[in-house]
This record gives sequence, structure tokens and C-alpha cells, in this order.
Amino acid sequence: MQNVTGSLIGMYHICHRELWLHANHVRMEHNSDLVAEGKQLHEHAYPQRAERYREMILDGSKIDFYDPYNKVVHELKKSDKLEHSHVAQVQFYLYLLRKNGVEGATGLIEYPKLRQTQTVHLDDSELPVVENWIQEIERIVSSEHCPGRIEKSRCRSCSYFEFCYAEEE
Repeated sequence: MQNVTGSLIGMYHICHRELWLHANHVRMEHNSDLVAEGKQLHEHAYPQRAERYREMILDGSKIDFYDPYNKVVHELKKSDKLEHSHVAQVQFYLYLLRKNGVEGATGLIEYPKLRQTQTVHLDDSELPVVENWIQEIERIVSSEHCPGRIEKSRCRSCSYFEFCYAEEE
């Protein structure tokens, strides 16, 4: 079983099929203009960020920007359309920090294009919720069968769209 990562947490909150495919090494991100745009944003939105903050790997999950002095996880996103998955991803990072002895950390989701930020916390009451996400992800990923497609309008912009909607003869 592979480690649960922040990316898998985000996918869990959006589409279980994408989660299963990605975790089982069926990758389509290299074909996605939106993924490329997100990487560009990450590299160029705050060029001084890499000098001030650290990249941190905890339990196989990579936190791109962590401010160790103020204990703040910074997560960049290009749009707030799937905000609930962004919050879950940052809560997962806060969970990992706490699990590794870092108490009192907070998260900050930054939407540079929108010029907005959102603060994220992880309360004691939310720890079992995050642990449940992890268990559910492990269950989905280890299944022999790929979950069905979800038929949402957001599917059109997904890097797996053609994979999911290709009709077999």
C-alpha cells in the first residue's frame, strides 16, 4: 500500500475514479493544459517564496511551502472552484505535521489570480475525520475495481476526461 498524499486527499474529495486511477499509476496529467497552468502558477506567482519557506516531505507527502518560524503551510491554487478539496488537502498537511510533533500549525490557501486567501485550521474534533479520509482512500485504492465515473460538468476539464468518456465497441 502506498502512502496517502495530499494529492490523493484532494482527489478523494472530487472523484473516487480519478483517485483510483492516479493511485494505480494510470496518469493523464501530462496531457492537461490546466495541470500545466497550475505548475506555472506555482513556479511564478511568488518567486521569492522558495527563498523564505521550506519544502517539507512528511510520510511521503510533499508540502511545497512551509514557514517553520510561524508554523504555516502555504498552498497555492489557481481557482477556488473546488475549495472544499483544497481545505481538506491543507487539513491533511496539518494532520501530518501534528502527527510528527509540530503543534499549533495553521494553513493558508492562496489564490493569486483572485487575490484571495483562506486560513485553515485543524481542531481536535476534526482528527477522526481526517483519519477516516485516509482509511477510505486506502479502501478505494486497494480495490480491484475502478469506481464508476461521476457524470459532473467539472469532468470536462479533468485530465482523465477522454479516458472516462471513451466508448468501447
